[in-house]
Amino acid sequence: MVAYSTDDAGIPAPHDGLSQSVGPNGPLLLQDHYLIQKLAHFDRERVPERVVHAKGGGAYGELEITEDVSQYTRAGLFQKGKKTPLLLRFSTVAGELGSADSARDPRGFALKFYTEEGNYDLVGNNTPIFFIRDPSKFPDFIHSQKRRADNQLRDNNNQWDFWTLNPESAHQVSFVMTDRGTPKNWRHMHGFGSHTFMWYNAAGEKFWVKYHFKTDQGVENLTAGEAKALEAEDPDAFRRDLWNAIEKGEYPSWTVNVQVMPFEAAADYRFNPFDLTKVWPHEDYPEITIGRFTLNRNPQNYFAELEQSAFQPSSMVPGIAASPDKMLQGRLFSYPDTQRYRIGPNFLHLPVNRPLSPVHSYNRDGAMAFHASPDPVYAPNTVGGPVADQELFTGADYHVAGEIVRSAYELHKEDDDFAQPRALWEKVLTDSERANLVGNIVGHASAPEVTADMKRRVVEYWTNVHPDLGGGVAKGLGVQG
Repeated sequence: MVAYSTDDAGIPAPHDGLSQSVGPNGPLLLQDHYLIQKLAHFDRERVPERVVHAKGGGAYGELEITEDVSQYTRAGLFQKGKKTPLLLRFSTVAGELGSADSARDPRGFALKFYTEEGNYDLVGNNTPIFFIRDPSKFPDFIHSQKRRADNQLRDNNNQWDFWTLNPESAHQVSFVMTDRGTPKNWRHMHGFGSHTFMWYNAAGEKFWVKYHFKTDQGVENLTAGEAKALEAEDPDAFRRDLWNAIEKGEYPSWTVNVQVMPFEAAADYRFNPFDLTKVWPHEDYPEITIGRFTLNRNPQNYFAELEQSAFQPSSMVPGIAASPDKMLQGRLFSYPDTQRYRIGPNFLHLPVNRPLSPVHSYNRDGAMAFHASPDPVYAPNTVGGPVADQELFTGADYHVAGEIVRSAYELHKEDDDFAQPRALWEKVLTDSERANLVGNIVGHASAPEVTADMKRRVVEYWTNVHPDLGGGVAKGLGVQG
């Protein structure tokens, strides 16, 4: 007998993996109580460490914009010549606070820009894509990477079970299973905003944009054997490396590039440009260099400044807005919600999170409120309280329409979950990198808990990416036929 999924009140679940949106490409709806419940419950699973990105480190620095991009955005921090202080936190995704820096995992790349218009938080990874495209799947994905309920051990069989049932994961899993999944350290890896964002200029003209942060130190990775050796030798190697480099005055830097797509081009682009499992080909939208940022100051207290640092993608200054990227839409709610739980409702009062610009908010009270809100404490009012400057956001709106549905993205003519990982195999990786990819997959899927049936599913998954890749994995796993 089939056991049907429900919410925590026992009400039948409307869908296990699709959020409710205005049409297939439109924004998500707050009325989707099942999505809200899944994310809100997921955000409160761990006390006190982060549910994901628990192990990390970082430093302060400065962004300098060297090129004029005012034709694309009115955001103050992106105007030519502007210098903006920042905090960058690196992290691993799945491991706990005591996990090893060199584990095979994506690396978080979270930036907080302290601008004159308020904080701008940009939460990305060292990969330009992600495992899933709908936030309703996010708690389930992380559960598959975390420890089992019965023995509290990590289980590779669970990971492959989720990945093979979600073919959209193939692009990101390909990245993670290459040696890019084990970077040499944080200084020698790229960062990406990953999501698609909207920029709008002072005239209200709109553009879609992706961020790329290219390490000026050069990309360097570890083989699986080197990563394992480093894990045993120094689990904190990445944190130690960054700290020591800055202490010695060897300040790491990244070149800031963007890809810009005209607003109207998204509607009939050859694949859905808001799908987080895909990249925009550079032949269509080449990267434009706009500046550089440098890390030049270590924190004085790790807990106060790194562990209590809180990033929320919903913090977007005028000139920047959200796109219909469903994963971004989910994170707009989930990230600040988890920070309110993890640190408290007034987490933005902490020095590391407090904006440099004046705060004129009508929010008040709550635990650990130590910045008093003066009267009046309500809006609108007739006694001179702060008022919104709506002109700053001219251009942030756009038209959407459609039925209320639970649907995957509306397909474009070249939407295919395996096309881009196939291109990675065929056009990007060298022969030695292909061999390492096969070896890393085989090593991961050879764990004792991975069943014979799961190994066959793993082979089928990679054969869909490329027959040669599937054949190499089959041979390594001893799967016949």
